[in-house]
Amino acid sequence: MRTGSESVFPPALGPGSLWSHAPVHRSQAASGVEFLLVVPQDARRALARAWLWLGLLALIGSGVYSLLLVLARTPGVNAWLPVADFFRVALVVHVDLSVLVWFVALAGLLWTLAGRALALPLLRAAIALCGAGALGMLLAPWSGSATPVMANYIPVLDGPVFLGGLLLFGLGACALVAQALWAAPRIGPVVDGAGALHFGLNAAAVSAAVALGAFFASWWLTPRVADARTFYELLFWGGGHALQFAWTLLMLVGWLWLAAAIGARVPLSPRVALLLFALALAAVFATPVAYLAHPVESVEHRALHTWAMRIGGGLAIAPVALAVVQALLRRRAASDAIQAPLHAALLSSMLLFAAGGVIGVFIAGSNVRIPAHYHGCIVGVTLALMGLVYLLLPRLGWRAPQGALARWQPWVYGIGQLLHIVGLVWSGGYGVQRKIAGTEQVLRSGAEVAGMGVMGLGGLLAIIGGLLFVLVVWRSMRNDS
Repeated sequence: MRTGSESVFPPALGPGSLWSHAPVHRSQAASGVEFLLVVPQDARRALARAWLWLGLLALIGSGVYSLLLVLARTPGVNAWLPVADFFRVALVVHVDLSVLVWFVALAGLLWTLAGRALALPLLRAAIALCGAGALGMLLAPWSGSATPVMANYIPVLDGPVFLGGLLLFGLGACALVAQALWAAPRIGPVVDGAGALHFGLNAAAVSAAVALGAFFASWWLTPRVADARTFYELLFWGGGHALQFAWTLLMLVGWLWLAAAIGARVPLSPRVALLLFALALAAVFATPVAYLAHPVESVEHRALHTWAMRIGGGLAIAPVALAVVQALLRRRAASDAIQAPLHAALLSSMLLFAAGGVIGVFIAGSNVRIPAHYHGCIVGVTLALMGLVYLLLPRLGWRAPQGALARWQPWVYGIGQLLHIVGLVWSGGYGVQRKIAGTEQVLRSGAEVAGMGVMGLGGLLAIIGGLLFVLVVWRSMRNDS
């Protein structure tokens, strides 16, 4: 889709162009569609850079806590740590920084670049509120005692500093989503690859708006029970499920965009791609139905959210994934130094998300297979977003990542996370419970210890991969284009 004077394909491929490092092969014009977006060179760029900085700082903070988290679960090492409370506090902050803050920050980057116009005060307020909120969550463990509550989707430290930070972050997210909806690109009657991607980003913003509405509805309707775990579980259940639709849509946009950027032409028409995005969006509207049909504390309310995500959430993923795989198999040109990190991020993202989806089929009971499932899916989204960061860095005014470090970083992170979830699946087969550590795990056999040992090794490798991502991006930022 064209907006203003911008065009889907840049008019020149000079040194300042994103696409100068990822040439499009016109000879393949009949074999597929180019899903490419123009990156604007105006005030949106500076604000997009701010969102990227917030995401990077969140990953750094999450990496510190994840190192402590993995050590708390690794047999032998965990004996030296104050395991139970220490593990849970680290887990809360790690999850909220690496999932909630990182995903919202990258969504902010993409929505800012894709928006037709800017409500600058609103967007600046969104960045400031999200940054202040993330800082509050990061520092909360050192500000006094607070009870860790392992609620699904958004675990919390039940204390004023953390909850205040989470509230500020939520207000910032509301401002961001309001801006994204107000500035959403219009989709014309003739849809091209860019128009389909714009629709996917718009659909992600709508899903995020539904999620925010669900959080407010849960807060308004949830009985004020004495048990903190029950209260926060009810508070975040509906909105947490709705957010997964937003993250999945961003990942699908990332897959199509990354494939096009490395010269792989996806055998999907723009209209079919738009239809698949619409299918992924449609299921999120089961969320208001759940609130209207059942009390928030009822089993039926929880089940409707779960089934909407299981059935509706996967309708678009398999067709897009198969189309991208087919495009990659048809692609003949070898990756150059700029394309190689994008190629690695795309493949590792699809591998991890597929692994998480397969594991989800075999979940039975409450054991560590559950975190194995969502680690695979979440890391699949994270790797797609990492690939988009590599793709966008030169267009945001920095140098394109290249070299062995950039090429291998997605694989180090992806393989580490794959080992991590393999260890969890292995241990889950023996009934090792989730959200516990150390002696609480009650590892009875050598096989259980070995499984959690593989988990620990993979986790450490994934931490290295995450730190390498920050290092690669930092090195690119040091060498502005």
